[in-house]
Amino acid sequence: MKKSKRPRPVEREVSPPAASRKFKWWPWAAALASLLLVFEIYWPALNGPFVLDDLYLPYADPRIHGHTFLQWVTDSRPMLMVSFWLNHQWTGDDPYAYHVTNVLLHFLASVMVALIAMRLLEWAGGVAGRRPAPLGIFAGALFLVHPIQTESVAYVASRSETLSVLFYYAAYCVFLYRRTESITWLRALSVMALFGAAVATKQHTLTLPLLLLMTDLYWSHGSNQGSVRANRRLYIFLGLTGAAGAWFVWTTLRSANTAGFHVAGFTPFSYFLTECRVVWTYVRMFVLPFGQNADPEVAVSQSLLDPGAILALAAWVAVVVAAWIYRKRWPLASFGVFTFLLLVSPTSSVIPISEPLQERRLYLPFLGLALVCLEFLRRLEWKQRVMIEAPVLIVLMALTYQRNAVWGSPMALWTDTVAKSPHKVRPRLQLADAYYQGSRFTEAAENYEAATHLAPPTYLLLVNYGLALDSGGHYDEALAKLLQAAALEADPQAWALMGQVYGQQHKTDEAFQALDQAERLNPAFELTYEIRGNVYEIDLGNKVSAAEQYRRALQINPYNAAVRQALERVERP
Repeated sequence: MKKSKRPRPVEREVSPPAASRKFKWWPWAAALASLLLVFEIYWPALNGPFVLDDLYLPYADPRIHGHTFLQWVTDSRPMLMVSFWLNHQWTGDDPYAYHVTNVLLHFLASVMVALIAMRLLEWAGGVAGRRPAPLGIFAGALFLVHPIQTESVAYVASRSETLSVLFYYAAYCVFLYRRTESITWLRALSVMALFGAAVATKQHTLTLPLLLLMTDLYWSHGSNQGSVRANRRLYIFLGLTGAAGAWFVWTTLRSANTAGFHVAGFTPFSYFLTECRVVWTYVRMFVLPFGQNADPEVAVSQSLLDPGAILALAAWVAVVVAAWIYRKRWPLASFGVFTFLLLVSPTSSVIPISEPLQERRLYLPFLGLALVCLEFLRRLEWKQRVMIEAPVLIVLMALTYQRNAVWGSPMALWTDTVAKSPHKVRPRLQLADAYYQGSRFTEAAENYEAATHLAPPTYLLLVNYGLALDSGGHYDEALAKLLQAAALEADPQAWALMGQVYGQQHKTDEAFQALDQAERLNPAFELTYEIRGNVYEIDLGNKVSAAEQYRRALQINPYNAAVRQALERVERP
């Protein structure tokens, strides 16, 4: 029996630019339609408020109005802060503009994915006798509308993902579309600039030099070493930049407690075993995007004998071996596997992170899984592909729209998360905060109480619990929680709030005693003077003393609008 020949990847070659090309309108029409489409499916989240870490970024700080541009960007992620600074200059702290910016960045990143896919499809041997553009566009559309991207786009704090990946993919495009085997100085500088912007946005993009090197070695049409030598000037500069970035990351990890080697509950080995399972979860969510969770519970694998650990590790070893063996028969799928594992490695290797699974961590390595899909689709006739691609995209769009409806409301988001992670404290606290912000104080107090049964209550939990009880009119219970908080930490907030509760009960002597204790703990705590001013104004009718206290609060924070209004009120004739 005659042995069939394996298809070989097309050699990389560069053709001179055509003398004249006819303008094609359809790519621009497709891009416009895609832009309108992505805004439609992300619409439910566009008007959503800031949530979770969004509330602690610079634009949410009232004092930021007095900060200079340099004060904004003095951060480990300066390019990210630049983007937030631009948003703040245009629209202040309106969440809508920040969400719109995220969607625009996501759309541009999807364009980069389409361009990358087109180039690699050419090198892999084309698409069943046709041009690779339509299938490349499908890759971009898959990236654009997949529901697993929702957290990276709808969550403003995840702009670190969308912006850094845009720079990362753009740098890769510049590298792939060079006209000669040896990269020119101008193109090399462009790659360097985009790489620097990516690292200055988020440091997980330090893998780019390895991706470029892997690309040269994998897709070389001649000598592998020849391709690397031809681009040695680029690799030297990238290597130096990457080394500097890695050193900065290493110094940060040495002292961090949420990422690095001091994360509670993890060793490098246990984190690696856990991530072997987690990365399979990412693959499952790519193929079957159900059960999405903003704060998932993940069991830690302490040894190979823990459930699923050795099986997950063995499966990844088998996948890597198969990708290497079949690299010539399935070049795009093989390269996709290597790309996926490389790009997921910064967050899923041996460096522990306090939260081992987060959906946004699939944003960068998504490209690798998309390439695996393209390998099988490119071998089908276009009618067969359309019968697969169209229903897939429609279903994904519907799921993304539904997931954005969840992200568009803090109540919906944290209700969904608590239902899926009933044993985690943070979702329960966030749900309690959402109820409090919605003036549903009874439900807020119930959820704070539930949180105290999941873990030993912290100072902040007890303070917020006391606030919810106070707002609901349960003054004695509120005082009990605040006293419990004050026993945990010598912090002025608990004592100042006790002064507030006493004041609402018209117990002015006890109120002033609690406020005096808060002032002794920290004379620069503005809430102490705000509450003392309220006691003078409301309980004692002493507007002169109230004005004095309000002025002291404004000396500490001139941007406190509530205190400024109170001062104007008591000074009014």
